[in-house]
Amino acid sequence: MRRRAAAAVGFDTDFYNKSQPLRDLAYTSVEQVSSKITIGMKRGHIILIVLVLAVGIAIAVGASILHNGLSARATPTALEAFFAQHAHRLSIPSAARNMHNPMQASAENLKAASDHFADHCSSCHANDGSGDTMYGKGLYPKPPDLRQSETQNLSDGELFWIIENGVRFTGMPAFGGGRGSEDDSWKLVLFIRHLPQLRDEERLDMEKMNPKGPDDRDEEKDEDDFLGGAPAQQKAPAEHHH
Repeated sequence: MRRRAAAAVGFDTDFYNKSQPLRDLAYTSVEQVSSKITIGMKRGHIILIVLVLAVGIAIAVGASILHNGLSARATPTALEAFFAQHAHRLSIPSAARNMHNPMQASAENLKAASDHFADHCSSCHANDGSGDTMYGKGLYPKPPDLRQSETQNLSDGELFWIIENGVRFTGMPAFGGGRGSEDDSWKLVLFIRHLPQLRDEERLDMEKMNPKGPDDRDEEKDEDDFLGGAPAQQKAPAEHHH
C-alpha cells in the first residue's frame, strides 16, 4: 500500500525501497524507547506504592505508640497484623514449605505430642491452642489461635520451621537444635493439626503435664495427703515481702 501510494503521487519508488531499512530502524527505535518509558513508569509506580506503604506503616506505628506507649497489653492494629503475618511467611525458606511430615498420626505419636505441648507450649498457647492464658494475653503480638485458618492453612513444613526456628520480634522461641528436637517438632505439627478436633477429656488429661508452681504443688500434695488419710497440717502464714 505504501509503495502504491508513493508511485501514485510521483515519488521515486527506488528511493522509497532503498530507504525502507532506515524507516524500519526508526520504527523499531521508537518502539524500544516507548517500551523503556513504559517500564520506567511501571517501576516508578511500584517505588511510589512501596514508599506510600512505608509511610503508612510508620504513621500507624507512630499513632499506636502515641496512644498506647510501648505497652505489650495493646492490641496490634490491623495494618500491623497484616504485615506481620505476611512478613513471617516470607521469612520461611521455600524449601521448608515443601517439607512433608515423616511422622505418622498414630495414637502413640499424638499422645507424646500432647504431653510435650502441655509441658512446653501451654503456658502461652493454652492446652486447646486458643492462646487464652495469662502469658499469652501479656505478649505483643498475642499468640495466634492455633485452631484457626491462619495457622491451619500453613503447610506442615512451615509449621515445623516455625517450631524449630522461632519467630523474631515475637514471644515465639526456637526449640530446634537439641537432641531429638526434629522428631519432637514433627510430632507437634501432628498435634497442631489435631487441635480443632481436641476433645474435652484430652484437654483435661493434658493438665497433668502442665507446668506447676510451688503453690500448685503444695495444693496437690494436700489433696493426696487428705485422700490418703494423713492428718491435715497447719500451714504457717505466708510472708509478704515488699
